[in-house]
Amino acid sequence: MAGHSKWDNIKHRKGAQDAKRSKKFAKFSKEIMVAASLGGSDIESNSTLRLAISKAKAQSMPKKNIESAIQKGIGNSSNINFKEISYGGNVGGVSFLIKYLSDNEKRVSSEIQNLFSKVNGSVTSVSAVSYVFDRKGVLEIPKNYSDEETIMTKIIDAGAEDFEISNDSYFIYTKPSFFSKVKDKLILEGIKNFKIAEVKYIPNNLIKLSKEKTKKIFNFIEKLENEDDIQDIYHNLDLNFLN
Repeated sequence: MAGHSKWDNIKHRKGAQDAKRSKKFAKFSKEIMVAASLGGSDIESNSTLRLAISKAKAQSMPKKNIESAIQKGIGNSSNINFKEISYGGNVGGVSFLIKYLSDNEKRVSSEIQNLFSKVNGSVTSVSAVSYVFDRKGVLEIPKNYSDEETIMTKIIDAGAEDFEISNDSYFIYTKPSFFSKVKDKLILEGIKNFKIAEVKYIPNNLIKLSKEKTKKIFNFIEKLENEDDIQDIYHNLDLNFLN
């Protein structure tokens, strides 16, 4: 019975992980589809599509899914009217920048107000929280590719801005305009397994809260991630308490 219980637990956990992965891929597909519908399928001329594909590939989205999303975008370009809608927010002193991709701005406005009100938070303008974040190109690669000095030497000439080391990864930061150049340089050096490869918003300061408050806001973040129309969630909560 104990073994059966363990099997059920693992099966349940795997099912939850698969569902989360499927939802993530669905969001990537929408982003790719919209980018292709607006700018075409050529990634050289369509920088929005190029960045969307880069983000999806770094999260191991299958090639066939990416190609399918591009074809849907091209084939239904006249019927796709999704719009990017951004909101700022605050919960317990933590700032949020949330990006929606939706065809119904009125529904999104009502939805975001409802989500934040449930946690005693407030919805603000993007400008009210923009100072908390810097837009950067972010590339995360496993340490096993090369040593620190070699990687740093390669990326400096390509325009990298900063470099950090974690337990098992190198993090490379660029200005958005240099992201593709730095990534292409790494690919030329034989580095193709990116854990992260996207242009995103990075908090320039982190808010440290008690373990209890951190868990509550983390649970709120997970609820936001389950919303189909929300594409990206950025915040400045220090999550180290959860490690």
